[in-house]
Amino acid sequence: MDIETVSSRKNQYILRLRRLAGESSFRRETGEFVCDGMKLLREAVEKGAEIRSVLWKERAGTVEGLNCPRQYLAPAELFDYASPMKNSPGPVFTVAMERDRGDGSLRNAIVLETIQDPGNVGTILRTAKAMDIDGVILTGDCADIYGPKAVRSSMGAIFRQRVMYAQREELRQLADRNGLKLYAAALSDRAEDIRRLDVKEAMVCVGSEGQGLSRELIELCDGELIIPMAPGSESLNAAVAAAVIMWEMTR
Repeated sequence: MDIETVSSRKNQYILRLRRLAGESSFRRETGEFVCDGMKLLREAVEKGAEIRSVLWKERAGTVEGLNCPRQYLAPAELFDYASPMKNSPGPVFTVAMERDRGDGSLRNAIVLETIQDPGNVGTILRTAKAMDIDGVILTGDCADIYGPKAVRSSMGAIFRQRVMYAQREELRQLADRNGLKLYAAALSDRAEDIRRLDVKEAMVCVGSEGQGLSRELIELCDGELIIPMAPGSESLNAAVAAAVIMWEMTR
């Protein structure tokens, strides 16, 4: 297979990679996102993802099962310009988004409302996959799971974890349809210690560190829960809080 060598920052493929890395609207428009690194490439091939292009750094590598006709080679300086990751050994590659991951019933789910840090969102995907959580549901203005930082933080879970999108008002219907309780993780006097609740068959909602969950979402829920902490502690990072909740959901 011929591999095209690119040498200019004005090359259309290089410009496309940078737009895909930097613009969520362009990712949605093209149905394509950027990944970086050999581990992620092997994960994508193993999962059977549609790999649309590969950019190698200085020399092409070999990945068993990779079937991609659009492969490119760039010198280190140009590769570093195109890559969303600093000092990456490569490769950079593009993958088709999975348009619909929402089919089928749910055993349980973690719901993220307006968590805007992509590293947190990616970490939650990674943890959900490790904990065998059936679904991660995004509502509100969450970070794009296909942004480079979220993809990198997911450590391959982007190709394996079931992700769904729902409007806030749809969450109650989704829980009822699957026979699940709907809980809100909230700092309030009404919240019960999570250790005293049965959350094995539940959808548990987690909000951003700064704002928490919206009042509208909390009012849709069957109850509120809290992770007990030592007096005087600050609230947990959203990804850490979600990890503790998912552990309780599956232990």
